[in-house]
Amino acid sequence: MRRRPAFRVLAAAVAALGIARAPAAAPVSPETPLPEAARPLCQAMAGRVDAIGGAGPVFLRSWDAPAGAGLHPDPALAGAAFAYDNALALRALIACGRSDAAARIAAAFADAVLSEDPRQAGVDRGRVRNAYRAGAQTESPPPPNGWWDDAAGRWVEDPYQAGTATGNAAWVGLALLAVVERPEDTAFPADLRGHALDATRRIGRWVIDQTADEAGPGGYTGGVDGSGTGLRRIGWKSTEHHADLVALFSRLAAADPGNADWPAAADRARAFLDRMWQAGRDHFPTGTLPDGATVNTATSGLDAQLWPLLLGDAPRLWQGAWAWAGDAHGIDGGFDFNDDRDGIWIEGTAQAALVADRLGQTDEAQRLLHLVLGEASPGGWLWATRTPSITTGLAIGPDSVIDDFRYHRWPHLGATAWAVLAAARANPFTSAR
Repeated sequence: MRRRPAFRVLAAAVAALGIARAPAAAPVSPETPLPEAARPLCQAMAGRVDAIGGAGPVFLRSWDAPAGAGLHPDPALAGAAFAYDNALALRALIACGRSDAAARIAAAFADAVLSEDPRQAGVDRGRVRNAYRAGAQTESPPPPNGWWDDAAGRWVEDPYQAGTATGNAAWVGLALLAVVERPEDTAFPADLRGHALDATRRIGRWVIDQTADEAGPGGYTGGVDGSGTGLRRIGWKSTEHHADLVALFSRLAAADPGNADWPAAADRARAFLDRMWQAGRDHFPTGTLPDGATVNTATSGLDAQLWPLLLGDAPRLWQGAWAWAGDAHGIDGGFDFNDDRDGIWIEGTAQAALVADRLGQTDEAQRLLHLVLGEASPGGWLWATRTPSITTGLAIGPDSVIDDFRYHRWPHLGATAWAVLAAARANPFTSAR
């Protein structure tokens, strides 16, 4: 059994950081007026934060039960707050005009990265876990998700959830930078913005120190799986991770102009994207195989096509990936995760709505957004899929021998947050001002 960190009441543990128990700020106006149909999604996310008593740090549950509301029956998901989903929720709550709710998630992330744990050294020190335990964060740093296995009689932590995907770490950094970049927002006091910047610096440093790799197209590897003595490094490299990293390091360079490492790190990530585009010719391959050098042509990923187009300096040539995505991933008026087109991926279709708007295809953006907003579950999150499940062509972890990573028709925080971003025309790769 993995030893749990010593319990410390959060108000005392992070008082020195200045990020706990801050008075709740009044909601502020959203960046862009939201369509009426998107407001229930904002209410659902903010309501989940408000339901967690007090004003301290929180993480939101990523998945509701398949019936449409309540806890998921799978113990691995019942209390899981995935970092990627919560980073999106933070950014979406700002777009909703609920920076006060976003600040509570930001405080949890800052504590997760900055608080010192005697067990965290080397590769473990300061890294972002893929998943934490949902709810009020009453331990410092917030512990990774886990659950008691009655049959085995022990505490269990999933290696993927305890690990760190490079792209997920980048998304947390991007969300924290959205806090840093809004000094006029009273929900984000100077101490929280300072800790958010410090945490983002540490995330960027972790990515550079632990994942930079010279093999093949260069760039950064996928992160680490597991933790402690069970930690394993991931060798493959992901195109969508590198889009995240270009955005992260470019914005970090603007927020922290005295550090020359950030522009160089952004250039390394951008060079990987350029090489992937050259390898695909009219689209982006998903990345490399586990050797970190061989381009993966076995499957296609929608996010690999869409996310590079959200970068501020994306070349016009890359817009060919939009047409390619429509041909390879288009299904029933929406988009599938991969090119087997076995069903609509709601999260990805929301991403496509935002990209279509960025490309000036307003009517298409509104059509896709209308499709997505029609997928609300009884609990308020959007369903992840329309069909019972869809494939991705990807594996969950290094031990998977099949493509066992699937999306199911379960209510999903990540899909909900992406829909809000699309409705608000809020590009998560750019400043939240």
